[in-house]
Amino acid sequence: MRILIHAPEAQRWQRALRRELRPVLPGAEIVTTQEAGEGPADILVVWKPPASLLACQDSSLKAILNAGAGVDALLNHPELPDVPIARLRDAGMGQLMADYALYGILHFYRDMDRYRHQQLDTHWQAQPLDDRSDWRIGIVGLGTLGQACAQRIRAQGFDVQGWSRSAKHCEGIDTHHGDAGLTTLLNTSRVIINLLPDTPGTRGLLNEQRLGQLPEGAVVINVGRGTTLDPNALLTLLERGHLRGAMLDVFPDEPLPAHHPLWQDPRVIVTPHIAAPTDVSEGARQFAADILALTRGDHIDTVDPATGY
Repeated sequence: MRILIHAPEAQRWQRALRRELRPVLPGAEIVTTQEAGEGPADILVVWKPPASLLACQDSSLKAILNAGAGVDALLNHPELPDVPIARLRDAGMGQLMADYALYGILHFYRDMDRYRHQQLDTHWQAQPLDDRSDWRIGIVGLGTLGQACAQRIRAQGFDVQGWSRSAKHCEGIDTHHGDAGLTTLLNTSRVIINLLPDTPGTRGLLNEQRLGQLPEGAVVINVGRGTTLDPNALLTLLERGHLRGAMLDVFPDEPLPAHHPLWQDPRVIVTPHIAAPTDVSEGARQFAADILALTRGDHIDTVDPATGY
């Protein structure tokens, strides 16, 4: 079996996969494109692969394992072979994503944005503290990471609701789906956390009209995919005073262009796509389990190309 890796940090994946696979697949050839170049493989482990790598695969390819939770860059490839695609289902990302989301909520809930402005004005004034249950948090996108965030935030005493394109159950969380459900969530959320994948149905979903459905003074946290939220619409609503602030980790174009006004907007926190980095060792363990299952002919969890989940 030939396992070919193409990822920005291929050497780390190589070491971790070899460590996990050698005891159970001693005969497997595990190489990177840096070592062996592009060519056919039985299993591809990739992150944002070039079209040429996908185009040169043949009938020996059994599956593609995506070295991250987001599969949009892969699904959008015109050269994508017709084989099962698996993605990392958590690999330590759930806890990190929940950390980021909770930090964003607490930043605004505890008025740190206002205290920052007061500091610059040398103004000393305590802000009244709301009850956490009065801050309803809306999670837009209830995949693995969305549900992890919902449960962690709920455990901190916030009222949490969630939305997905089709009906989903999430223990202890009010859930909505469809267009009417999204309107309900937006109308009643003090903070929204966007965790949607990039699909034809989600691109530009959070536009000016939908963001305008949020209550006055609401906050937007974007950690899903940059293509799902219109940054210019967000900026318009911030400048209009309808939205209080935002914390943004992803953008349609990355890095965010240096001239973009979001960089300098005091109501906005910009981070460089770091909300939930992949734990390479845990990812390797997941991939090892998937590869073993494939060699036995067993089922593995695969991505639905229509939803990105």
